Amino acid sequence: MEEHPWFKDWFNSSYYHQLYFNRDEKEAAAFIDKLIEFLQPLPASVMLDVACGKGRHAVHLAEKGFDVTGIDISEDSIKEALLQEKDNLHFYLHDMRLPFRINYYHYAFNFFTSFGYFNSRREHDNAIRTIAQAIKPGGWFVMDYLNVHYAEDHLVHQFDKEIDGVNYFITKWFDETHFYKKIQVEDEALETPLIYTEKVAKFSLGDFTEMFAYQGLQIQDVFGDYNFGGYDVRKSPRLIMIARKGR
Repeated sequence: MEEHPWFKDWFNSSYYHQLYFNRDEKEAAAFIDKLIEFLQPLPASVMLDVACGKGRHAVHLAEKGFDVTGIDISEDSIKEALLQEKDNLHFYLHDMRLPFRINYYHYAFNFFTSFGYFNSRREHDNAIRTIAQAIKPGGWFVMDYLNVHYAEDHLVHQFDKEIDGVNYFITKWFDETHFYKKIQVEDEALETPLIYTEKVAKFSLGDFTEMFAYQGLQIQDVFGDYNFGGYDVRKSPRLIMIARKGR
């Protein structure tokens, strides 16, 4: 395991939250609504949001009456998420590569490509193992990941964004195994620009099928977008997998 992974600093940066999470809350809520409609969980089902960030998906699930726990590696995100805690909504600072409760949850979720960040396949396997172990036998896991072929074909190599006086200069590229995104942050409050580089593994449906099966999870349904359109390896923007843990 590398000494200091890229996501440790970046996920705790206020710039990360500014760049990504002033997002369309409506889209997140609409996706959760559709998902719940599809899954039909029993009232008061117990759910785990893995890599929950500041908890926007977890909050929406808890508002529907489910008992929801969010875990994330970012201290800053969890600090903020904890402000929303209530009887049926809990948050913990936790690394998904390490075990977290066993046979406890009816459902687990990993939203918005919050996976693929680690250096080795073994670390990714460990994360899937954590999730599989946390789910009760017969329980469900939903993973929302980028679709590799679509992401390659639609990659915008360079662009910039200005948010509240902060400039973000973004460069994207990929190789055989990963997507990369270099983010240069220019802010008057900074003496020199900050540079962060994200790295996300190119996992295909085949890779996930194998990783899941190894931990006792079988993929039951695959969707290609947040409206639950069918999955097309070339045309779908997302890879949304719904897997079940064996009884």
